Amino acid sequence: MLSIALAGKPNAGKSTFYSAATMAEVDVANYPFTTIDANRGVSHVRTECPCLAREERCGTENCHDGKRYVPVELVDVAGLVPGAHEGRGLGNQFLDRLTNADAILNVVDASGGTDAEGEPVEVGTHDPVEEVDFIATELDRWLAGIVEDNWEAVERKSRSPEFDIDDALTDLLTGLGATDYEVATTIRELDYPADPMQWTEEDRRALAANLRARTLPLVVVANKVDVAPPENVERLLDLDRAVIPATAQGELALRRGEAGGALDYDPGDEDFEILGDVGDQREALETLRETMAEWDGTGVQRALDYAVYDLLDMLTAYPVQDATHWTDATGNVLPDAHLLPEGSTPVDLAYAVHSDIGDGYLHAVDARADRQVGDDYELEEGDVIKVVSTAN
Repeated sequence: MLSIALAGKPNAGKSTFYSAATMAEVDVANYPFTTIDANRGVSHVRTECPCLAREERCGTENCHDGKRYVPVELVDVAGLVPGAHEGRGLGNQFLDRLTNADAILNVVDASGGTDAEGEPVEVGTHDPVEEVDFIATELDRWLAGIVEDNWEAVERKSRSPEFDIDDALTDLLTGLGATDYEVATTIRELDYPADPMQWTEEDRRALAANLRARTLPLVVVANKVDVAPPENVERLLDLDRAVIPATAQGELALRRGEAGGALDYDPGDEDFEILGDVGDQREALETLRETMAEWDGTGVQRALDYAVYDLLDMLTAYPVQDATHWTDATGNVLPDAHLLPEGSTPVDLAYAVHSDIGDGYLHAVDARADRQVGDDYELEEGDVIKVVSTAN
């Protein structure tokens, strides 16, 4: 399962975002380091379900009338403060947890109501733009420190006549969790000395930053837009990177209202319907409705979707056993959905279903077009595929 991490300074709203996206109860308080142990839960990304092309909607609980929700892991780690790469605050152990994620949502307090340390201040008195590069910088410096600590071993290897700098870098960086492909594309973009003795600190930092950007892409979540000065949000949106305006508190209120039967709302909707008596919350809900109209929703679902489908370039494919009815062996319509990297083939989907299915792969059928496709066919978003395998 893909893993998305929430990162940011204390009190930026990460745990509220986590609760809203997972409906799990966590400690949320107005002081730094409320989260000590990382919270892990299941959230979902939203896409259009293929059942919309049929008369009958699929029966899975993850499809809401054609809105398909595909599970991903969401991890909420403790807030980070400047100097975390040196162990400050709760330090390196939390940076280490971030490196296990596939992408990071960098949650920023767009209201300017918390300072760099996560301490509450008057709204609008702290510049949220200062927080945008904070997580990336801490991760880059932390990784650079690890490279620095292991550089002596690279230098020792260079004394061998068979030494190759690219092979040495690959050994070093794959040990940090990068794939051979990620290392190869990273070092191809850099100019560096063939002799590790001639590398400077700047060379090693450039290597770490390039690798981090490739293996841990980030998207900025401008949280608390419902209480943020408009100029703060405008300046964040003017930055040369993806910034998703969000109100995690608003999303949490909607999710709880829907769970209690007071509201009709699906995550990612741009509006909601009040179904029952909401008492003195009606005015707050109407204000939230105005915020959602301005920003096309609460932003929580949009941020998750952007991380998976845009940052990570994933697609959703649906394996079935009956290509005519799009069902599994027991008649369930489109029961499963798998997230795969763009460029994946039916063989990749087979292995995603089960290693035995992949090992026994024979051929595949595009159920939408009702035709057999080749092993090198590149899957597209929403493909419904019957995998024929000796293991079926």
